[in-house]
Amino acid sequence: MGEPVAQLVTKSEMAYDSVREKILSGEFPPGSVINQATLARAIGISTTPLREALRRLKAEGLVELDAHRDAHVAELRAEEARDLLEMRRSLDPLAASLAAERRSRSDIAEIRDALAGLEPLPGNPGYEHLLRHRRFHRAIYRASHNDLLIDALEGLWDKADRYRRLALEAERTPGARARTSEEHRMLMECVAAGDGDGAAAVMREHIDTSLGAQAAWRLRES
Repeated sequence: MGEPVAQLVTKSEMAYDSVREKILSGEFPPGSVINQATLARAIGISTTPLREALRRLKAEGLVELDAHRDAHVAELRAEEARDLLEMRRSLDPLAASLAAERRSRSDIAEIRDALAGLEPLPGNPGYEHLLRHRRFHRAIYRASHNDLLIDALEGLWDKADRYRRLALEAERTPGARARTSEEHRMLMECVAAGDGDGAAAVMREHIDTSLGAQAAWRLRES
């Protein structure tokens, strides 16, 4: 009797990962309808684990479900973009500062490794580009050794990626891309050097000039 439950959990997780990737990669754009029967067949599962995955994505704010179980990708909203920016302006500098105070040798090695070969996001980033970008910031978050803070920032990341994609619809100048790369390098150096104030200051500037900030401005003006 226990085996079907284990399979259901596995299929639900598989569906969650698949739909989440399609949303964050832009394959399922904001507002698009998710045909559950068609998608379940494409993934190779029944609609039951897919609905469980959609409920989880709804809790994360990526999907909306109505009373008839119709599903669509959540729209981008100016209010949410503003809220995300306000949260990250407070939490990211705190994480960077704590990382500089508490980082271990393995933390520094992970940050350096994540930075190696990291480039600013291209105009139409693939899912792998988003993962590389996330890995660098996650390495800094984890170096803070504050589990509640890490969980809070991880919870914001998927939502923020959708707004980054919106901002990337406008081509960035070479200077803006170079500034992003320099900020990443300075963050690594400040954390490695144990400079908490410097790390917080660089991270604050990084957030204020981020794609998320640009998306918030764009949606506010539209």
